[in-house]
Amino acid sequence: MDQLNSTNATLQDQDEARRLQFLPWEHVASDLNHPAHLARKAELRRTCNAELADTAYIAEHAAIFTERLKLGERSWIAGQALVRGEITLGDDCTINPYACISGKVSCGNGVRIASHASIVGFNHGFEDPAVPIHRQKVTTVGVTIGDDVWIGANAVVLDGAVIGSGAVIAAGAVVTGEIPPKAIAGGVPARVIRLRGAASQPSGSVTVEDCLRMLGKKAQEQWPDIINRWKTADAYESLEADGVRRPAARHLCDAIEIAAGFGELPPGLNRLETIERLQSLQDKETGLFPEANSHRSGNALRDDPKALYNVLSVGYTLEVLGSHPRHAIAAVQIDPGELDRWLAGLPWKTAGWSAGSVVDAIGTAMYFNARYFGVQQPRHELFDWLTRNVSRVTGLWGEATPAEGWLQPVNGFYRLTRGTYAQFGAPMPHPQTALETVILNYRNHQGFAGAQYTACNLLDTIHPLLLIARQTDYRRPDGEAIARKIIVRALERWQDGEGFPFADDGAVASLQGTEMWLSVVHLAAVYLGIADCFPFVPKGVHRTEAVGLGL
Repeated sequence: MDQLNSTNATLQDQDEARRLQFLPWEHVASDLNHPAHLARKAELRRTCNAELADTAYIAEHAAIFTERLKLGERSWIAGQALVRGEITLGDDCTINPYACISGKVSCGNGVRIASHASIVGFNHGFEDPAVPIHRQKVTTVGVTIGDDVWIGANAVVLDGAVIGSGAVIAAGAVVTGEIPPKAIAGGVPARVIRLRGAASQPSGSVTVEDCLRMLGKKAQEQWPDIINRWKTADAYESLEADGVRRPAARHLCDAIEIAAGFGELPPGLNRLETIERLQSLQDKETGLFPEANSHRSGNALRDDPKALYNVLSVGYTLEVLGSHPRHAIAAVQIDPGELDRWLAGLPWKTAGWSAGSVVDAIGTAMYFNARYFGVQQPRHELFDWLTRNVSRVTGLWGEATPAEGWLQPVNGFYRLTRGTYAQFGAPMPHPQTALETVILNYRNHQGFAGAQYTACNLLDTIHPLLLIARQTDYRRPDGEAIARKIIVRALERWQDGEGFPFADDGAVASLQGTEMWLSVVHLAAVYLGIADCFPFVPKGVHRTEAVGLGL
């Protein structure tokens, strides 16, 4: 009898040990402190630099191959789960059997990861078709998951995804971007079905339009007071992208463009006096538009970012007011050799945005010269240079940088194409490969979460998507998902009586932020085919129609 009882006890122990491989949350204190379990944890601390809370539990047959592992209190990894890379889990997290967590993944507290879910915090390089994928560099952005998140069975979360606290990811969903807090998301790619606690009926087709109408109503009612906040006795002062408030021609132009987007002019604006004021900024020698305090002159103005940007800002505002620049822009009336040297000397490898912004100004100057002064050349030479220097692999001009990846060339791609291909209605040379790079950049920067969620970064994403969509429907669902997120988040970011901040990091609203974000929302609405729900239509720098002059 004693032998039988001993055998039964052994079988019960084995059954319990097997059970805890797959149901680790049923453990008791003695299992945590079992010598075999303590030995496993000690080995992980030694080999993987693991930080493991005393109440963390790792099943015997869990496959752990981490470079770094951090488990908070009462967090468990079940048997047959695969965990590799740099993994951080807060308190009360569970990785269920057969789940696969790899790459760089960070979870908050209370995260539940169901069986067969796959969270992949890295990505294989694939941009260069001439190099086998297995030989291309692996990139890592990472996956960030907030607190109190449930990831359902067979769900896939890809590198660059950000899942907000309280979210639920439906079984089988594929998360490629950002899921807002408390959202229930499902589908491929995952889209918000509804918010937890909201009505159970799907809101899909009406949510974006409702957000658009609500934002449009607020902006239309509040824009006069918003621009008046920044008006001084003789100018407009506003916060710029660096957070400093200063007077500039751009702020006057932003105020006029905000009003014009609603079919109005700023209250009390004298149109003729404003035209004279803006025209007087133009440098007679070069035709560029330096600020009043600029100390540069002649060809040195080519290196003045504000003098170049004001070709757009001031030039288009003059058109909104029913006028145009007073002089032809001689800075771009140059022979092909000089144009080639100017373009080739731009910082394409290190600062693609800066290089693209110069091309934007050159193209826009050529537009004004052609439309108002009958100067046709050297537009052909500009497009010829662009055709010869575009990358067939990325569809862009410029190169990625170690610190920012594709951010610089993608942002430069917007500026460059805005003033050239978009403005003159010309087809882009490699639309599909360009689209791949733009979406890759968006994903690699986690949809521009946190401080990177700026008007510039989203404008530099949605404008290329819209421009490329005029040539191809390739990856249209991905573009639509980005456009929907822009609109929904814009409503959340609007500050009543203040407008939009340039960035999403607690910054103060500004004229620049308000004009740019209203334009971004309009572009997203155009992309989705619902622009009639939004009363703002940009008439200046961010207008979308081609000028019809051809090449």
